[in-house]
Amino acid sequence: MAAPLELRCWGGGWGLPSVHSESLVVLAYAKFSGAPLKVSVIDNTWRGSRGDVPILTSEDNTVSQPAKILNFLRKQKYNADYQLSAKQGADTLAYIALLEEKLLPAVLHTFWVENDNYFTVTKPWFASRIPFPLSLILPGRMSKRALNRILITKGEPPFFHLKEVEAQIYRDAKECLNLLSNRLGTSQFFFGNMPTTLDAYVFGFLAPLYKVCFPKVQLQEHLKQLSNLCRFCDDILSCYFRLSFAGFSPAGQDTIDANLQKLTQLVNKESNLIEKMDDNLRQSPQLPPRKLPTLKLTKADEESNSFQPLSP
Repeated sequence: MAAPLELRCWGGGWGLPSVHSESLVVLAYAKFSGAPLKVSVIDNTWRGSRGDVPILTSEDNTVSQPAKILNFLRKQKYNADYQLSAKQGADTLAYIALLEEKLLPAVLHTFWVENDNYFTVTKPWFASRIPFPLSLILPGRMSKRALNRILITKGEPPFFHLKEVEAQIYRDAKECLNLLSNRLGTSQFFFGNMPTTLDAYVFGFLAPLYKVCFPKVQLQEHLKQLSNLCRFCDDILSCYFRLSFAGFSPAGQDTIDANLQKLTQLVNKESNLIEKMDDNLRQSPQLPPRKLPTLKLTKADEESNSFQPLSP
């Protein structure tokens, strides 16, 4: 009997099984390959590390990062690419590299760096799944990590400033989306009628961008103009994740959005309160330590408090 496989990942919303791209890549590949995963969604009771999510565990093995998890699943005979030719396998690697170089920086920027999106959607959503008081700290760290990743890959000559980097990453992302749209054409999947690793990666990167309701939608608007990529995401959701979202309705989404708005206000109020308390502590005057007065005993006091031996 095969060892049980448990995947720890961020949960879903907006009709998605996960709003986290890397978690979504693994979930999609597991569906395509038939891997029987037990999915443990991270919530505010989770006490483990969140930095390496998604995490796959099997007996004594713990694997993180989508590429390593997918390789592990292939070694367990869950292979979605067994029908691919050598050329198609090489094309898969090339397109995944293209996604990570050209599209991923814009996805990270949309979620974690764009202020309106971060403060109204991303931060409150993730904060609601992290226990207090870490919920006030970790989203900010995740945002800084995303920004650093963008600057490391894109912040080089001739682009030194964030505004210049932003313009370039969105140009690159739109070009990447156009290439994906042309490559997909009218096919159901990128290599015919069966989904593969490339389909899992494309779906994982595109679906959150397509479905999450952001106030700033520059890249989302471009994606929605490419109808075949939108159809691609919708088909995978309906064919492979339909049972996971039975009963989902627009009315339910309205309730989710209303609750998210309330949570946004609460998280922002708590963050502002902590910042004000910290500022007040830093700005408060530092009083010198008080000196206690020294008491001087009179001779009579010394005699009355002197040691008196016990009488036999």
